[in-house]
Amino acid sequence: MHVSPDAVVTGLGVVSAIGQGKQAFLEALLDGRQAFDVLRRPGRQLPAGADGGAALPFIGAEIADLHLSATMPRKGLRTASLAGRAALAALHEAWHEARLDQVRPERIGLIIGGSNVQQREMVLAQAALAGEPWFIAPAYGHTFLDSDVCGLCTEAFNIRGFAYTLGAASASGQVAVLQAVEAVRAGQADACIALGALTDLSYWELQALSSMGAMGSARFAGEPAVACRPFDRDRDGFIFGEACGAVVVERVERGAAFERAGVRPYARCLGGAVNVDGNRHPNPSLAGECLAIRRALRRAALTAAQIDYVNPHASGSRIGDETELLALRESGLAHAWLNTTKSLTGHGLAAAGAVEVVATLLQMRAGRLHPCCNLDRPLEAGWNFVGASAQACDVEHALTVSIGFGGVNSALCWQRL
Repeated sequence: MHVSPDAVVTGLGVVSAIGQGKQAFLEALLDGRQAFDVLRRPGRQLPAGADGGAALPFIGAEIADLHLSATMPRKGLRTASLAGRAALAALHEAWHEARLDQVRPERIGLIIGGSNVQQREMVLAQAALAGEPWFIAPAYGHTFLDSDVCGLCTEAFNIRGFAYTLGAASASGQVAVLQAVEAVRAGQADACIALGALTDLSYWELQALSSMGAMGSARFAGEPAVACRPFDRDRDGFIFGEACGAVVVERVERGAAFERAGVRPYARCLGGAVNVDGNRHPNPSLAGECLAIRRALRRAALTAAQIDYVNPHASGSRIGDETELLALRESGLAHAWLNTTKSLTGHGLAAAGAVEVVATLLQMRAGRLHPCCNLDRPLEAGWNFVGASAQACDVEHALTVSIGFGGVNSALCWQRL
């Protein structure tokens, strides 16, 4: 009988508003630091007078200073978007930790989770040339495509296997990780990088998300630090946060040790699942979330009781948070420890699932779980929420959950190595 290979994570990279690089990111998580404020990037606020001058500012978390390593190839950087530069920075960190320079380029794949990730820069470019469209740069003809970030990364790192983008809304990053796991197990690549792309929102998307009630929060406009409140009774929508995460997944024969010198795997992905609800809209589905969780556990050959820690989607949505807690309870996970990564990082949209996989694996290795921010009045009593301070926790098995508009539900099971 054929036994499928294992898929292990050998490298991680992360860029976020609370820290760039794994060490800075983990320290910020464990310290409970956040960076919410009024959004200041050009193109992030409604134009002056757009609604008679009464608009409240959009809030979120922005990366203060994106550092690119001096050892990174410089080709393409001059024209790279913010999403592109963040992808290069996260990929550079993960690539070097996994020592992928020792893997044949044609055996390396790349899957980027996220489409339509460069909206703000497109809005700025179109506004600048609205009256002079004949001056549009020819390069716009390919840089507006969802393949641009993918091409930028494959060119910079000489990736010669497969490469593509996928869109699953806010679940894109985690679905990319799941697809990377499946790719190495199927022998399509020896190593596959899953990258959750930075979603660069403009005021168009911010206004629409706010108007539909998905994004908060005018209520906390004067106190940005307390606006992001997953699983709290006073939550009123997600708070945006710039982020990008990269996860290197590699193939290893079942039961064998990973052998490349200098590489220490973080965890094994035991199983995962993604399903859709047959629903175009943003409302969550209890049945769909339960199905994804139960399928992931079954494919991982784990019982719910074996899960020590759950990193939930926990966006701060009024309906979504209630539905997710109910799904976790109905799936037998009410005993597990929970915390809320988005309460510190904000919601990275396409990047969120990958960033939260990074956060989960870093916490598993550190043996500590980060605190929940602004969880003053928990939605339900009786859950093992991490409090206002980090706590020690020996996590052997973890579950990550990521959910997206359009009825996308995903879950992954992890075993610490």
